[in-house]
Amino acid sequence: MSEVSPTPVRRWYHWYHPDDTPEERRLILKLDLLIVPYAFIIYWVKYVDQTNINNAYVSGMSEELGFHGNELVQFQTIFVVGNVVGLLPFIYLFPRVPMYILVPTLDLGWGIFTLLQYRAQSYSEIMAYRFLVSIFEASYFPGVHFVLGSWYRSDEIGRRGGIFYVGLTLGTMTAGLLQAAAMRHLDGVHGLPGWRWNFIVNAIITLPLAFIGYAIWPGTPARPNRLVMKKSELALARSRLEKTGSKLDKTPFSWVLLKKIFTNRRFYVLVIWDIFFFNTSANSAAFLLWIKSLHRFDVATINDLGTIAPALGIFFVLFINFSSDLWLGRAGAITLASAFNFTALVILAVWNVPESAKWFAFSITYSAVAVSSVLYGWANVVLRDNNEERALTLILMTAIATSTTAWIPIFTYPTVNAPRFPVGYKYSAAMVVGLVVMTQIVRILFGSDGNKTARSAQASLEGDSEAGLPLEHQIDGKDMHVREAIVGEK
Repeated sequence: MSEVSPTPVRRWYHWYHPDDTPEERRLILKLDLLIVPYAFIIYWVKYVDQTNINNAYVSGMSEELGFHGNELVQFQTIFVVGNVVGLLPFIYLFPRVPMYILVPTLDLGWGIFTLLQYRAQSYSEIMAYRFLVSIFEASYFPGVHFVLGSWYRSDEIGRRGGIFYVGLTLGTMTAGLLQAAAMRHLDGVHGLPGWRWNFIVNAIITLPLAFIGYAIWPGTPARPNRLVMKKSELALARSRLEKTGSKLDKTPFSWVLLKKIFTNRRFYVLVIWDIFFFNTSANSAAFLLWIKSLHRFDVATINDLGTIAPALGIFFVLFINFSSDLWLGRAGAITLASAFNFTALVILAVWNVPESAKWFAFSITYSAVAVSSVLYGWANVVLRDNNEERALTLILMTAIATSTTAWIPIFTYPTVNAPRFPVGYKYSAAMVVGLVVMTQIVRILFGSDGNKTARSAQASLEGDSEAGLPLEHQIDGKDMHVREAIVGEK
């Protein structure tokens, strides 16, 4: 028996795997520079454009337009409805339309309708604009994860996804800072109040980034942006993923494929898992509404203080996502983030606690969002054996989970119950428990690195062969290489 060489030790600060060749490291660095900064910046402006409604609401919009009921939660609800509707076409489009065209076009669309919100004069007009912003924003998050899963191995996705996801917390934080700056410096300029200027400033930031994206976003190995990716780099990218069992070749979209997806337990497990995750967060405006209810701060200070939670969220996102790749593993990272979130929700559910405890609880609520890129990175790995199934499942799990947040917050987080929300915090805490349980189920069924999924795919291929299907109809040369790699792991 040949002597097995010891596995190189990988430290938490090692960006590359010890086995990566110099050519692979150059490719990874190039992809990191093309994908991660742009994905992060666009996600940042996406969340500025998404959460600015909360800041505008507490900064004069509600008084100027005569809002006194549940208008804020209704604005949030119509946004979720738009997210669900906007996701559905991309079930078909993701594997077929070049992502270097699709992603910047989404940014262009939501930037235009973000701008138009500055001129809103009524509840119905704001509802229409929020719906249209959400239509374009809907597919950005699963789109980025589709791209990440098309280029990176399972041990690389978590950190890249974490850096990308910092855009959410930074966007929420800077939305408050931008609104505070608009109130201090632009309120009344050209006859416009500060909350209207906020939408204008947000759009000025958003729109130019779309045109940058057309030039630098690399797309996917199947449909690459030839302006930035060479043929040799594409070949290397494909080979390094195929060695881990990823399926990069296109599978025809058909009823047979749909039947395969909807009769496979992993689709339902991933959807239920994502539903729990989407319902673990407290209302995004709860902290701002609580600070306003104290009646101690002016509007600009309210927006400044509201940035505490998303600022701490940057730490949570980076720590949880880096540790998922290098230290705790995916299940451990999700459990740790959920423990912080559960603690905050229990304090808020009790409510009759010292004010300092409420400041602490609200400040750590963004530990909930740190789970997202770990969960979606894990789903990418579980689905790596079929590109079409991966696209469809990522979209559907996002759409179905998002749809639950279109109607549940109306009952759990109605604006008239702010900031106490006697039902909401308890409900979210229960969802955290469900998330942790489902995480362990996913670990048991599929494995933290998707190895159980790869072996199931191998068994499926062998089953098809035994059923009498011609081998050339099942696999091509590249897929044979994948099968050999899988067999070699056993």
